Amino acid sequence: MGRCAPSGVVLVTSSTAVAAITPIPATTAYQAACPPASDNLLTGRTFNNAEVEPQVAVHGSSAIAVFHQDRKSNGGAHGIGVGFSTNGGASWTSTTITLNACGPGTVDPSLAGYFRASDPWVSFGPDGTAYFSALSFNIQVPNGANAVVAARSVDGGMTWDHIQRIPGGFFDTNDQSTDKNATTADPVKAGFAYTVWDTLILPTDNPDDNPHAQAYSGPAYFSKTTDGGQTWSQAKVIIDTGNRNQTIGNIIVVDPRNGTLYDFTDLIESPNTPFRGTRSNALLAFVKSTDGGDTWTQPQVIAPFNSLGVIDPNTGQRARVGDGLEEVAIDPSNGKLYVVYESSTNFQKQLKQSSGAWDDEILLTSSSDGGATWTTPSVVHKLASGLPTFTPTVAVNGGKVAVTYYDTRNLAPGDTARWPTDFFGVISNDGGASWGAEQHLAGSFDLRTAPVARGFFLGDYEGLQPSGSGFMAVFVKTNCDAPYPASNPLCAPASSNVTATSNTNPTDVFSATFT
Repeated sequence: MGRCAPSGVVLVTSSTAVAAITPIPATTAYQAACPPASDNLLTGRTFNNAEVEPQVAVHGSSAIAVFHQDRKSNGGAHGIGVGFSTNGGASWTSTTITLNACGPGTVDPSLAGYFRASDPWVSFGPDGTAYFSALSFNIQVPNGANAVVAARSVDGGMTWDHIQRIPGGFFDTNDQSTDKNATTADPVKAGFAYTVWDTLILPTDNPDDNPHAQAYSGPAYFSKTTDGGQTWSQAKVIIDTGNRNQTIGNIIVVDPRNGTLYDFTDLIESPNTPFRGTRSNALLAFVKSTDGGDTWTQPQVIAPFNSLGVIDPNTGQRARVGDGLEEVAIDPSNGKLYVVYESSTNFQKQLKQSSGAWDDEILLTSSSDGGATWTTPSVVHKLASGLPTFTPTVAVNGGKVAVTYYDTRNLAPGDTARWPTDFFGVISNDGGASWGAEQHLAGSFDLRTAPVARGFFLGDYEGLQPSGSGFMAVFVKTNCDAPYPASNPLCAPASSNVTATSNTNPTDVFSATFT
């Protein structure tokens, strides 16, 4: 259990009780549509049966989870898996949504030329309509086409319709590349929902040129539906970035009291010269709109991310986590805004000065006056050992604030065979001023058996939403659980179409509720 040091830092010593978790079933339907012969024509490796990066929406006893199905090493997956529940997450049923040529259903002709999908997001409106977005795209083969795709469900996620590219959110070449979409239903106005993303604009569509490009921009785009997801508005820029500036990780929350929209983002500003040995200026920032998205304020910076990502201290191998990405929530009763992110106490602008360091704390900041002022970021979680902790998520329910996160507290010095990882949740009853006992939701499991996508990968984000009187977390873990017996075939490195191993089911998605 945790104990509070005088500084307010949570120093965790141990946690023994593990919550009951429920698996969310996956599907092999996408593999049939894009078999190994098809995968072998594309770039990168395909990790069949690897589910990562979930998001969740909850409406009464209905819940929908969406996630990458069959993750690829260099971007995206075969498709987006969907699980829906009618009993508050006690059980789940698998279904599919066809966003590209790898979908098991009839594909819209405008999407038939895409072979990957990524970044799923889902949100319920007040009438129970679910709004969904994701990316459909290619990487080099057969081209660099990419799109932000929207869909809706009126039956709790069982079926999906009005699957379409958002106007102004699709391109034929990768010199304009969409990324990190998020969709938020208006909590009061039925039929209204909002989608945001960034489009990275490069001077050339030759991927070999891009690492050397000295001209690029990444503005934030916005589109909305006012007819229940049947149509979406022409995309418009809401954060205009100049040369060598960009946004990423845009997420909207809505104040139900007055309809104000807040878009939070990682604002990357000049000087942005990592090729010269200096880290980017990555800033937690937001803009707001009081007229339904017609006009927006200029960006307001809240705090620097000071994030380094995560490496295994014993091996130097990297995990891909949620560094440089915020998660946000709003208390519907009073409009108080909450933002969490991971950060490093050893952050240095010079790459070499902190090349062996990692993110070791989860931070929270809040605003009670519509974003005019923000609290100094405070520590939600930090291990006394200084070992990595990462990928936090936040939600609010009835005045209670919940945060979930992973950490690696059980990694022993010198252990290079395994990377023990656990998943936890904490709840605050006083707006984040203090935190209750840590709840152990899953683990330990071996992170080294996860699919590899610029590091061992569970997702850039996980899901957390209010549910009943508590919270529903939807998250990913590997299927190699402690004590990691040699008899478990899923404790081998993740199998792919390039390198086959016994680990043919490296990760799964799970749900857990806690109060």
